[in-house]
Amino acid sequence: MVTKEKVVELRDKTGAGIMDCKTALVEAKGDIDKAAEILRKKGASIVEKKSGRVAKEGRIESYIHHGGRIGSLIEINCETDFVARTDDFKKLSRDIAMQIAAANPHYLNKEDVPKTLVDKERRLIQEGHTNKPKDEVEKLANAELEKVYKALCLMEQPFIKDEKLTIKGYVDSVISKVGENIVVKRFARYQLGE
Repeated sequence: MVTKEKVVELRDKTGAGIMDCKTALVEAKGDIDKAAEILRKKGASIVEKKSGRVAKEGRIESYIHHGGRIGSLIEINCETDFVARTDDFKKLSRDIAMQIAAANPHYLNKEDVPKTLVDKERRLIQEGHTNKPKDEVEKLANAELEKVYKALCLMEQPFIKDEKLTIKGYVDSVISKVGENIVVKRFARYQLGE
């Protein structure tokens, strides 16, 4: 049974619109966890549809922390200036600028990590496991490289305000909420004395 309370609870849990929450709850026969999964899948399909669209609007956000000793700048783009002025987009921009200051990523995406660094890490991992079968070593190397990506790549990092969510996942959740493509274009981090 779908009650007003369940709709509100699902809305608080997911941030989705009231009608989307009601529809998902009806489809899930009142099960909040199933409804949240339905909304997540719907959001993923929205993200996929929006990803090819051009994002030329947006904002440049700054964040200064620790008594002016650490700061960051980020360019984040969306499709329209209307979305760029929304609270959701501004919050996303601020949160990612804070993430950059706190977590000190070196690259935006996995694809930006130099191949020489990836090859070096892979070689070091393989050299440490010469006594194991080749396929097992390859699995270990891939798992270790994922840890490297999480440490070095902004979009792969766990969000500092919610460790269960990556920055990419956070961006995707805002894309599904505002209905436009959002692209983190570039960033810079500054620390006094570096």
